[in-house]
Amino acid sequence: MTASSRGRDAILGRLREIYDRTPEREAEAIAAVEQRVFHPTPNLIPARGQLDLEGRIELFTTMARNVQAEVERLPTLGDVPGAVASFLRRHNLPQKIVAVPDPLLRRAGFERQPLLRVRFGDPEETDAVGLTLAFAGVAETGTLMLCSSPERPTLMAFLPENSLIVLPTAEIHGAYEQAWQRLRATFGSPPRSVNFVTGPSRTGDIAQKLELGAHGPRRLQVLLVDDLGPA
Repeated sequence: MTASSRGRDAILGRLREIYDRTPEREAEAIAAVEQRVFHPTPNLIPARGQLDLEGRIELFTTMARNVQAEVERLPTLGDVPGAVASFLRRHNLPQKIVAVPDPLLRRAGFERQPLLRVRFGDPEETDAVGLTLAFAGVAETGTLMLCSSPERPTLMAFLPENSLIVLPTAEIHGAYEQAWQRLRATFGSPPRSVNFVTGPSRTGDIAQKLELGAHGPRRLQVLLVDDLGPA
């Protein structure tokens, strides 16, 4: 037995002594946790986001722009390549991106932008611009809900200095609780990683001055897509 495992066993032993649960109490505690995890009861849901779809899209856009995110609404998936190229030109960036290897993005029609170089795969330190997809959006705060998978690696939204994220407008929900309900209905249980992103990375720790890009992307562009059908 290693020193670390002995220390772990000692800590767990002390916790057992403090709580001193009987087998019956232990079973009740486990059942309570399972109830909360697999049959959750929604908390209070703010009224602000309880709008129709167009209202949620408008609120999401307003809240996201309030935290320095760029937001553009696109009619179809086929409009994504052009929007990406425009973002790069607007910020004087090379026409080069890395994109998650999701089948949805692969059929977006990037070949229609001959000057745009797209590599599908995991991001590297030298990649300045990354493109990924959000599972859902939260209108009340302008927040993106990102779910990890082999086709949507988590690092894509955090390593490149410029982050572009595609969000289906149909998946913009009023509140966090409703986004979680959608996730459970889709996957049954949460994936390995669920991240909430509200605007580009920032910090106010340095001389009380807001600095962007402190712990992640300096820029965030949200591409709202109405129709994810074939490009």
